[in-house]
Amino acid sequence: MTLYTRFAAHVATALDTLTAAGTLPDGLDRKNVTVEPPRDVTHGDLATNAAMVLAKPAGINPRALGEALATELGKLDDVAEASVAGPGFINLRLTDAAWRDELAQIQAGGDDYGRSTLGKGVSVNVEYVSANPTGPMHMGHCRGAVVGDALASLLEFAGHTVIREYYVNDAGGQVDVLARSTHLRYREALGETITIPEGLYPGDYLVGIGQELAGEFGDRYVDAPEAEWLALFRTRAVAAMLVMIKDDLALLGIHHDLFSSEAELQAAGKPEAAEAELRARGLVYDGVLEAPKGETPDDWEPVELPLFRSSQFGDDQDRPIKKSNGQWTYFGADLAYHFQKSQSADQLIDIWGADHAGTVKRIVAAVAALTGGKTRFDVKLVQMVRLLRGGEPVKMSKRAGNFVTLADVVREVGKDVVRFTMLTRRSDAQMDFDFAKVVEASKDNPVFYVQYAHARVASLHRRAAEAGIVGGSADLSRLDTEELALVKLAAQFPRIVETAAMAREPHRIAFYLYDLAAAFHALWNVGNDRPDRRFLVVEDHDATRARLFLATAVAQIIRNGLSIMGVVAVSEMK
Repeated sequence: MTLYTRFAAHVATALDTLTAAGTLPDGLDRKNVTVEPPRDVTHGDLATNAAMVLAKPAGINPRALGEALATELGKLDDVAEASVAGPGFINLRLTDAAWRDELAQIQAGGDDYGRSTLGKGVSVNVEYVSANPTGPMHMGHCRGAVVGDALASLLEFAGHTVIREYYVNDAGGQVDVLARSTHLRYREALGETITIPEGLYPGDYLVGIGQELAGEFGDRYVDAPEAEWLALFRTRAVAAMLVMIKDDLALLGIHHDLFSSEAELQAAGKPEAAEAELRARGLVYDGVLEAPKGETPDDWEPVELPLFRSSQFGDDQDRPIKKSNGQWTYFGADLAYHFQKSQSADQLIDIWGADHAGTVKRIVAAVAALTGGKTRFDVKLVQMVRLLRGGEPVKMSKRAGNFVTLADVVREVGKDVVRFTMLTRRSDAQMDFDFAKVVEASKDNPVFYVQYAHARVASLHRRAAEAGIVGGSADLSRLDTEELALVKLAAQFPRIVETAAMAREPHRIAFYLYDLAAAFHALWNVGNDRPDRRFLVVEDHDATRARLFLATAVAQIIRNGLSIMGVVAVSEMK
């Protein structure tokens, strides 16, 4: 049990005591009671809103309830002072011994320090990347891939059972375009000079599959009608693209548990089942959409279509789930897919590009309708990344045809740099990825700054061993106020994990690690002017052991946080 969870339990016990004494009524809802650091560090170490949350339903003055709670909490051995601020916030100042004990807990917890049981018994399906299987991964896919994978790891660290899923869009017109593009490469492999027309995929990543098909079938399909080869070429091209996609994602350390096929979903009749379910609830009906606003297009006609009542859920109009030709709309297919996912997970999370923002309301509404509101469903939007080199836009890849491949970027700067950088801003904020800056050795580069903190600790261990300062227990009473301030920040890691998991925001881990690294570097740099404040003081083995214990705990938390982000902590900076 970490310090924050321990004090949450202390607050609960104090509330139980006041309830037993008749100060509070039975049955109060405590789910919004929190224990967290106060916004102003001068107010103390911990603060709880318990009195503010419970006073109104209890019919008690919040400050009076705060005073009663502060009296109970002030009896704890770990509390040096309990006071009430403003209308009823309770601030706690802990003893130095309490923080030294938590430092020992970090050391004892090791790789598991910060793990939570928050999500125990809850399964979450995280669907991310889901790029059309029409070519290699590019940097437009990279950010969503990293955010989704880091979020999945974060939720696992917080105790959830996680399913990592990739939805393969292999039933739309884009895979027919892929098949036709592959057919051209097949003809090219047989010696024909080809020109890639507008609308087909020009990248040379299809050359290999064209050669394989030429070797297998010879010229059988060169002049054959499209109907004879389209399905075959589509199947073989999609399979080849998925191999390429999986290889590209593996370069980022990303591996999905499940690849779900849209074509298989439709073949299994899942869209029909979802439509029947919604019709039974009166949420799908046959109707005619209003004409588009403004000038009516020449090809528009009033056609009766099956419509989902998305306007009941905040959308500006009801939405068709089928086209006039009987094919499913993207929305209709997505609706069925989410219905399928909801049957095997308690909660759903989709990682989407920001260009899909307009469809969020209707799919959220559909999932709410299909599951009766029982399934929590979050859509996280991810903004595009602008690639720069020294401030100048990066040229496109000739191999890819019109984009920069993820593989090329990872091979140039490394998996860990890419993953960390993608989490240095909120996912819904635009980002610049400058090849020069992401490998820069400065405090302005969070990737370097956090890794440097971990490497410094590793170097400290090596130098301490060379100085003969090994073995022996650490006397943590040697740590003073400045050093315990670093412990207080380190001890926040478990609550950062939980709040980030609840908000579905893995970037909070990156932000926290940067703050922790900055505080560590600042304490380290004090020794530049004051030799007695250095982490390694050869003349004072006891001080060194205590500071080494502190540094080791900081490094442990950096490793744990980086592990959630899918980044390996380094022991040396090259």
